[in-house]
Amino acid sequence: MHTILQPEGWAKPIGYANGIAATGRQVYIGGQIGWNGQCQFESDDLVDQVRQTLQNIMAVLAEAGGRAEHITTMTWYFIDKADYLANLKGIGQAYREVIGRHFPAMAAVQVVALIEDRAKIEIQAIAVIPE
Repeated sequence: MHTILQPEGWAKPIGYANGIAATGRQVYIGGQIGWNGQCQFESDDLVDQVRQTLQNIMAVLAEAGGRAEHITTMTWYFIDKADYLANLKGIGQAYREVIGRHFPAMAAVQVVALIEDRAKIEIQAIAVIPE
């Protein structure tokens, strides 16, 4: 079971939750990037890589029997804040296509680089699957 934590009087966040309380089996999804299951990039476009990264997260989560609504937190690592901000609409659309309208607790961070040179995004996630 998941409960969204929204302190009284706080402005409602858009596209994420301030916090989530959950009980069940924890699933830790290591940082996923925008390549396919064979570790090959199909695109250098940020939105395409975000979509593939989210699909990768969902594939790992499915291995544990989980679904999008079980994700409790995500940390997004971008290499280019300006590229991220310029593509918010497309990123939001890709997110809704893959994850739906479930918005866990999230953080987004700009980093200097990712280990894979072609990667523009890496996302780490935690999910809690109810017993």
